[in-house]
Amino acid sequence: MNKTEIYGELTKLIDEHKILQDEPLKPHVYTRIGGKADFLVFPSNFEEVQHLVKFSLAHHIPYTILGNGSNLIIRDGGIRGIVINLTDLTDMRLEGEKIIAQCGAAIIDVSRFALKHSLTGLEFACGIPGTVGGAVYMNAGAYGGELKDVLESALILDNQGEMKRLRNDELEFSYRNSLVAQKGYLVLEAVFALTKGDSRAIKEKMDDLTFRRESKQPLEYPSCGSVFKRPPGYFAGKLIQDSGLQGTRIGGAQVSTKHAGFIVNIADATASDYISLIRHVQKTVKEKFNVDLETEVKIIGED
Repeated sequence: MNKTEIYGELTKLIDEHKILQDEPLKPHVYTRIGGKADFLVFPSNFEEVQHLVKFSLAHHIPYTILGNGSNLIIRDGGIRGIVINLTDLTDMRLEGEKIIAQCGAAIIDVSRFALKHSLTGLEFACGIPGTVGGAVYMNAGAYGGELKDVLESALILDNQGEMKRLRNDELEFSYRNSLVAQKGYLVLEAVFALTKGDSRAIKEKMDDLTFRRESKQPLEYPSCGSVFKRPPGYFAGKLIQDSGLQGTRIGGAQVSTKHAGFIVNIADATASDYISLIRHVQKTVKEKFNVDLETEVKIIGED
């Protein structure tokens, strides 16, 4: 199918105002880098997501799932096919001591919703910039907490476009990984099992974690968050700092002078700048400490 035909078919699946053609992806990701999407679409409900995926599969059109782009680098050539942006799916509701949240809701907002209802367990997520879907996908964590600690189940869309509900123990969580990531599934909804707590104590903990995050992380610049996974027995930021790489710059991308585990966009960086700097950091740390730094950030798209 050519692009005109694809557009015509897409308008049968979702509102045409929610379909963007040749859309620059820079405004849709935290790094503010990346090329264009052939089509960027914004479904309004789970059924539309399912229809889009099944349409893509039936016509052999590649599709890519995008949340708020907080831990993502999109290459300068952009993304072919259909990019399905889930950020309109933000509903959350309370059922007893459980929070059911849609995939596009910010995990920060879910932690604040928990605070509003005096529920404890999600304080660690108060500074994680990703969506619920992305957080489940990578088993996001911070300050000693991880999604797997509080997630009861997730509603997912599998590779055939079928909806399934998977329990925590079926999601095969590990450090910054899950069955969802391994299989390329799509998270539609997550159920968080929390416990009643003291709202003042919950808020104090969240305020403390927010202060620690804001004082240590380079939030004043666009970035993709923590670039590397924590290598066993080490801290990535410390290895990078001890390698003398803090402040190193390629093009508009720089190893943060505030936190060496971050690469920031200080001057209209390109994805090529970012990726070149990542490779340079990995090579240098390997040479100095014989430690392999594995990327936590996901790199997608075409050169």
